[in-house]
Amino acid sequence: MGEEKILIVDDEEHIRELIKFNLENSGYKCITADNGIDALKIVKEEQPDLVFLDLMLPGMDGYDVCKEIRRDTLVSSTPIIMITAKSEELDKILGLELGADDYVTKPFSVRELVARAKAVLRRTVIKPVEKRVNFADISIDFQRHEIFKKNKKIELTLKEFELLEILIKNKGRVMTRDFLLDKIWGYEYIGETRTVDVHIRHLRQKIEEDDKNPRYIETIRGIGYRFNYDE
Repeated sequence: MGEEKILIVDDEEHIRELIKFNLENSGYKCITADNGIDALKIVKEEQPDLVFLDLMLPGMDGYDVCKEIRRDTLVSSTPIIMITAKSEELDKILGLELGADDYVTKPFSVRELVARAKAVLRRTVIKPVEKRVNFADISIDFQRHEIFKKNKKIELTLKEFELLEILIKNKGRVMTRDFLLDKIWGYEYIGETRTVDVHIRHLRQKIEEDDKNPRYIETIRGIGYRFNYDE
């Protein structure tokens, strides 16, 4: 898991604090809003990775907030989990038709809510980038699976390329070893974090000027790795 930021929108303070407390205990950064108008402003300014959105809100209800988010090209892909006291099937269908990614009804299980957040973020964490990325003396073509350094082609294994790609597509975000294992190698490798470390070492040897003092692939001690570069 990276450093995902979650916006919690609910007009009941105890609900906001309950969700915030449990999500932060699970490693997420949380921001809150108690009305729809402020929520929409925060989404556009902060661009959170996920929004928990109550339907019954003052100022602008959750349905309208969801519609406005989906209309704004800058934030239209933001995942939304609607959360409300309403449990009628029609309300659920309407919320999903407006673009919500998931739906939770009150009273809810906190463990289920956190699990749903993880599931939605897992599906959306990789952000789209251009087919080709250039930085410093390195050029990467994701479509052709080719990488060049100083105009010389570098040979990467499939797993090395997949690892480099996921780091680049999440540039500036800390990616945990377990997350990288799960995304690239699958559940059967969970716990074998040395697999990631070995591949990171090989990548550094191939793309860094000095693999002992890496410029691009930064180690976040005890957590994982972060990719940094200026385009």
